[in-house]
Amino acid sequence: MILVLGGTSDSLRIAETLEKKGYDICFSVVTDYGEQLAEKKVAKIVKGRMDQEQMEKFVLEHNVSLILDGTHPFAAIVSKTAIEVSKNSTTDYIRYERPRVDLKEAVKVSSNLEACQWVSEHVSGMIYLTTGSKTLSFFRDNLPLENIVARVLPTAEVLTETEKLGFQAHQIEGIKGPFSVDMNKELLLKNDAKVMITKESGLAGGILEKMEACRQLDIPCVVIAREDITYPKLFNETAELYKSLEEYK
Repeated sequence: MILVLGGTSDSLRIAETLEKKGYDICFSVVTDYGEQLAEKKVAKIVKGRMDQEQMEKFVLEHNVSLILDGTHPFAAIVSKTAIEVSKNSTTDYIRYERPRVDLKEAVKVSSNLEACQWVSEHVSGMIYLTTGSKTLSFFRDNLPLENIVARVLPTAEVLTETEKLGFQAHQIEGIKGPFSVDMNKELLLKNDAKVMITKESGLAGGILEKMEACRQLDIPCVVIAREDITYPKLFNETAELYKSLEEYK
């Protein structure tokens, strides 16, 4: 069996393709929303966050020959866990990651804290935040809450958590992408945003459209760079990935 660690549209598409090609795969998700999406595409799903011990147990019990890591570029803990599981077992590890993009049009920072520091020093006014719901509490604690508008997935779980963190209705934009340049521009203009904070999520994450919208509006786009991890085997193109997986069929 191939255990596909999900968390992105790319990973689900890869899992669906592999299953259609006849591979025995199990798709791993963490959230209810991820499970709902996966149920429409693949047969075997395991839900829940796994630590190293739990992942090692799953790999052993299900005779997993390969861990295919397709998690989000910012799910570094999961990737590191999977690499350690591979080292401690006979299970191989392969990473598929969205290609990086040139960030020369953006303000590149290395962490959430550095993003907050840069914005605090250079921007006055509304902050358009597109880093996802998991980081909202950090930005709430390190930037003026009243100046933040957060774009998040429109699920009940996420919206409830956002409200619990103190965000008012006018500060929450529950909407699912993809977003075009024009749509990003309209949302930035609607909120009178003076800066956008986002993550280096790759082409599929809409980073180019975000940067271009900010460029056209002449406002800074602060991009939090992904952590550099040394992967045992890394692919950025699906064609090359599929070719490498032939031995696992």
